[in-house]
Amino acid sequence: MSGEVRVRHATAEDVPAIFENIGYWASQSKMLVRPMQNIFENLRDFFVAEVVDDDGTVTFAGNGALHLLWGDIAEVRGLAVAKDVRARGVGRALVAACEAEARRIGVPVLFAWTYEVGFFEACGFTLIDKSRELHPRVWSECLRCPFFVGCNENGVMKRLEGVPMPRNLPEPPPTQVPPGIR
Repeated sequence: MSGEVRVRHATAEDVPAIFENIGYWASQSKMLVRPMQNIFENLRDFFVAEVVDDDGTVTFAGNGALHLLWGDIAEVRGLAVAKDVRARGVGRALVAACEAEARRIGVPVLFAWTYEVGFFEACGFTLIDKSRELHPRVWSECLRCPFFVGCNENGVMKRLEGVPMPRNLPEPPPTQVPPGIR
């Protein structure tokens, strides 16, 4: 497969492909599964990558989402490159789309849970100590995860250069932290 990689906002028609792609990688223990309902509910967060071949054929190549957690932090989540399209720059293009959207809305910090630390480090993220360096809103999202206790994902973070911290943000509400973290 050759051709140009392009990234666009996801539409309702993309949900089955996003669901299948995430499901495949979840079955390989590379990410958490996302119910189809969750994808629909958060569709505005998602981007889709496509490969456009020279003959105009468009092929689904991956998906990723930028989920706003608070006024100063957003999570890159649901990032998955289609199994037949790996090593084409698709993952980097999806992360770049999430970063561009964060810049557009004025969110200066990106966060992700991942098993692929090296990939995120290549995208400018830094591995963090999840026992000390997490925004309270990150934990509020974790409460819904089946692996809340015993989480084995790694936290990575990126401060977006040139995006100022929003002024006058209220403090996020307190949240429950997993046992053994603090």
